[in-house]
Amino acid sequence: MDTGTKHILVVDDDPEICDLVGQVLLREGYRVSRAAHTRGARQKLASGVVDLMVLDLMMPGQDGLAFCRELRGQDELVPIIMLTAKGDDFDRVLGLEMGADDYLAKPFHSRELLARIRAVLRRSHSAGERPADPARRFIRFEGWRLDTAKRELVSDDDVVVLLGGAEYELLLAFLTWPQVTLSREMLLDATRGRSAVISDRSIDIQVSRLRRKLGDDPRTPRIIKTVWGDGYLFTPDIEP
Repeated sequence: MDTGTKHILVVDDDPEICDLVGQVLLREGYRVSRAAHTRGARQKLASGVVDLMVLDLMMPGQDGLAFCRELRGQDELVPIIMLTAKGDDFDRVLGLEMGADDYLAKPFHSRELLARIRAVLRRSHSAGERPADPARRFIRFEGWRLDTAKRELVSDDDVVVLLGGAEYELLLAFLTWPQVTLSREMLLDATRGRSAVISDRSIDIQVSRLRRKLGDDPRTPRIIKTVWGDGYLFTPDIEP
């Protein structure tokens, strides 16, 4: 991966953390922008392409969770690594539910941050860089059409539903093995990769988000069914 082409936005109200992370990224060849609050982050996002955002959870004014939720509500798919002093499972799960791609608790080692950044960038770009098989560019199921070249999910009435990197890889895994029960372990391997995953709970969150985008009622799902104790089953027939 050519890090010199990747633009990382660091959003943290602590100037020491912001400078430290910025220096680490600059040494690795990334292009870096900094913002002390979400207002500044919005300006940076509007002024050019940002490949990944390192976002602090606790900030004065609008916090990182609210900002992440706002961006995802606007279909802004810039990958986000949530950075926070809190380290319990509740905060991790909440960050992922708001749309973060990964989570790292302070204090952290710069090598771990770099590893997570590389993993998230790899995941967000690998699908777009994968050569498309013309015979399999469009995969149809249950009134939906997945365009694997554009990574777009399109409804019967041609409404485009944008997918995050992990959501796309999850759906692609289900479409690759339809009507087969896939364990969380298999889905972790097919999507985020073990080195970047916090816990099996992250798969449950991604499935929940994908169900919402597919209009699949979580109480009585038809498309992605839960197989208790085993994993998930994608039920529709696939039409290549």
